[in-house]
Amino acid sequence: MVGNDGNGLVADKETDREGPLVQAKEGTVNEHSGSEHDNEQVNNNSRRKFLVNSGYVLGTLAVGGALSTIFGCTDNNGGNAQEPTATPDGGKETENPNYNRALMYFTPAQFRIVDSATERIFPEDDNGPGAKKLGVAFFIDHQLAGDWGFNGRDYMSPPFFTGEKVQGYQGRLKRKEIFDIGIQELENYSLTKYSKGFAELEGAQQDEVLKVFENEEANLPTISESFFFRTLRTATLEGVYSDPLYGGNANMEGWRMRSYPGSQMSYLNIIDKEFTQIEPSSLQAHLASH
Repeated sequence: MVGNDGNGLVADKETDREGPLVQAKEGTVNEHSGSEHDNEQVNNNSRRKFLVNSGYVLGTLAVGGALSTIFGCTDNNGGNAQEPTATPDGGKETENPNYNRALMYFTPAQFRIVDSATERIFPEDDNGPGAKKLGVAFFIDHQLAGDWGFNGRDYMSPPFFTGEKVQGYQGRLKRKEIFDIGIQELENYSLTKYSKGFAELEGAQQDEVLKVFENEEANLPTISESFFFRTLRTATLEGVYSDPLYGGNANMEGWRMRSYPGSQMSYLNIIDKEFTQIEPSSLQAHLASH
C-alpha cells in the first residue's frame, strides 16, 4: 500500500526493476547453481504474486468507487457526508447546512459580539428577519478577511492628517485592526459598566452601549468610537442587502423585504406590462442558466 508520502509503492517498483538489471549485467555468462536458481525462482514467484494481488486490490477499489458513484452511494458533496455543522455559538445546523457560514477572520468570541451588535442595528421585526438570521456577521467576517479588511485598494502611506468629514478615513489603521480594537472596546465598556460581556447584555443595555459609541462618549484612547460605529453600521446594511454570494442576505430575505428583484438576467418578458412583483434572483442563478 502507498504511505502518506507515496514512497512505499515507488520503493517496491525500484527494487523490482534494479534486481534483474544487475543480474543481467553480471551474469550474462554465469551459470546458476541449483540452489541459487531455486531461490531466485521462489523470489520471482513471490514478486509476481505481490504484483498480481496488488493489481486485484487496486482494481477492486477503482471499480468499487465507480459503482458507488453510479448507484448513488456518495452524496453531492464530493463523497463527504454532510455532517451537522457547528455554529460559532455552539449550536448545530442539522438541516441543509450552509458551508459558507464559517469564520475566516473573527474568533468565536469576536463573532458573538458582532452578531449581537448587528442584530441591534438591524433587528428582526414584523417586516422580516434581522441581521442575525440574515448572516450579516458572516458577511463582515468574510469582508475583513479580504481586500476590504486589509484596505487593499486604499492609499495607506503617511503623512496622516486630520481631514474633513467628506474626505473619509485618514489614518494608518486598517479596517481589520479598527474592528479588532472596536470589538474589544465594546467588550471592555460593557464589562466596566454592567459587569457582563456585550453579547450577554440585555437588548436595551446593548443599545445603550452602542449609543455611547455612536455619540463619541466613551472617550477611548485607542480609536474614534463613532467612526467604528459608523463603519459597523455601514457594513451591517451592506450585509443585509448584498448578494448572498458574500455571506449575508440569507435566502435573499433582505431583498424580499424591499421587493428588490436582485440580479435578473433580463426584463424583456415584463417590460411592456403593468408593474409586476417578481421573486428575487441571485448571481447563482446565472450559473444555472448556462
